[in-house]
Amino acid sequence: MKVALVGAGCEVLEPLVLEAGLSLVPAESGQQDVIITYGGDGTLLGTERDYPSLPKLAIRRHTNCRHCAIHKPEQVIRALAAQRLEASTLPKLEAYTGDQRLLGVNDIILHNTLVSSGVRFLVWINGKRYRPGEIVGDGLIVATPFGSTAYYRSITQSVIHTGIGLAFNNTTEPINHLVLREDEEIQVRITRGPGLLTADNHPHPISLECDDEVRIAIAPESAHILMADSLRCPNCKKLRSPSEPSLDQADFPRAVASR
Repeated sequence: MKVALVGAGCEVLEPLVLEAGLSLVPAESGQQDVIITYGGDGTLLGTERDYPSLPKLAIRRHTNCRHCAIHKPEQVIRALAAQRLEASTLPKLEAYTGDQRLLGVNDIILHNTLVSSGVRFLVWINGKRYRPGEIVGDGLIVATPFGSTAYYRSITQSVIHTGIGLAFNNTTEPINHLVLREDEEIQVRITRGPGLLTADNHPHPISLECDDEVRIAIAPESAHILMADSLRCPNCKKLRSPSEPSLDQADFPRAVASR
């Protein structure tokens, strides 16, 4: 199996990959069977954007967390080599505005551009107007179940396990969030901008002005993630105290010994 490593400091994983009997190839080569991302959610999302459809395995950077027994990098990479990792197919969201398209694994975000001025917009769900008047606020978030643990949860204090989550961000009037079916579509028309449209952590949002329209729905593409719970594991998020062994010594015994 050919593996590419992506993420700042990912070279610390190289000895573990080779020791497991896997081959290392550059991500740019296009020859990899699996991409291992080393970092956090942002690294995984950026890698999926750059190399869509390829299976990915996410490993948290050791300086940010304590790896639990299940998610220790050495153990996970050995399981990858033995083809014992469960693969999950995650839905993606697509957003169209004009001839521009964005894809997101986590969410699609529509946000006001100016912190001093809210964005005004109208919403339709499956062609039916949602609420009679304009919605005024900081925008909205449309999330997948995988992405609902991020921005969507910070607004709704909830997560979803199926369908599409629609949350309204800091609106002038309280508006409850919605959970829609996967086959439903959201349409938005800007009635006063400026606004921004982005997907996940995309570095180049699309500018929106008055009368611009956005269509958001489940995309035909999917993301393929191995051990998809690795970035959501609460036991992997606890930082070590200064009195505990260093992360290199505890989590990368062979990698450190070989460097």
